[in-house]
Amino acid sequence: MKALQMINFGSRLLKEQKISSHILDSEILLSKTLNISREEILINLDKKITKKNIIIFNKYLQRRSRNEPIAYILKEKEFWSKKFSVNNNTLIPRPETELLVDRLIKIYQGKKKIILDIGTGSGCIILSLLGALKNSKGIGIDISKDAIAIAKKNASKHKILERVKFINKSFENIFNQKFDIIVSNPPYIKSKELKNLTDDIKKYEPRMALDGGNDGLDLIKKVIYKSKYILKTNGTLAIEIGNEQIKKVSNILIDNKFRIKELIKDYKNNVRCVIAYLR
Repeated sequence: MKALQMINFGSRLLKEQKISSHILDSEILLSKTLNISREEILINLDKKITKKNIIIFNKYLQRRSRNEPIAYILKEKEFWSKKFSVNNNTLIPRPETELLVDRLIKIYQGKKKIILDIGTGSGCIILSLLGALKNSKGIGIDISKDAIAIAKKNASKHKILERVKFINKSFENIFNQKFDIIVSNPPYIKSKELKNLTDDIKKYEPRMALDGGNDGLDLIKKVIYKSKYILKTNGTLAIEIGNEQIKKVSNILIDNKFRIKELIKDYKNNVRCVIAYLR
């Protein structure tokens, strides 16, 4: 079979399983199978596919047809123009989080800061920040040792190991260090709403990275409360939040001696991130 036939076959199979991105996914999975770029495939649609690669491609299709995210099949996800290793122990990086990274880089470009990333997961936030803020250093912390292993792998891949440290423990156990910036994308989905998530999220992504408790604010409250003790005076807390949480989060910040500096909206015009300073 040729590349075009394989793409069409894969697309039909995924479409039958109601995968909306069936054409793109089929192209990406064939690219993964052949270890060449998607663009190279599209300009060589007559390329013959070996029986061995047909078998591999079919295995990828079966995984995707069960709604397994493309990122987990590829074992990587692009974030801030870099590829980060991911697996089902780490939340898949989202484009909305790039908005927070972008804003922090613009604010602190050229400055020397100590940064803490709470719930670091794949390390994509802290490593993207340190990749741009060359004079800064940071710590990524996560209760998942498997996530920390992936974060360390990404730090090595992007050659930032000498400026970052990853710690496997709860952020609530940090006592003896002060930070200029604390950044976090904590779980903020209400427990009762997890069942409404699409299968690719609720069946595959780590629940601990999604479940924000009864009101979706359990971890957000803890991050804010802890941050007031480990941030330097006038230090920055940058936190991602869920839809319609801004009013409650604002009140929690104010109650904990923070002043809100900036709100960042996502691509659907929802407030997605809050930047606040410790008074």
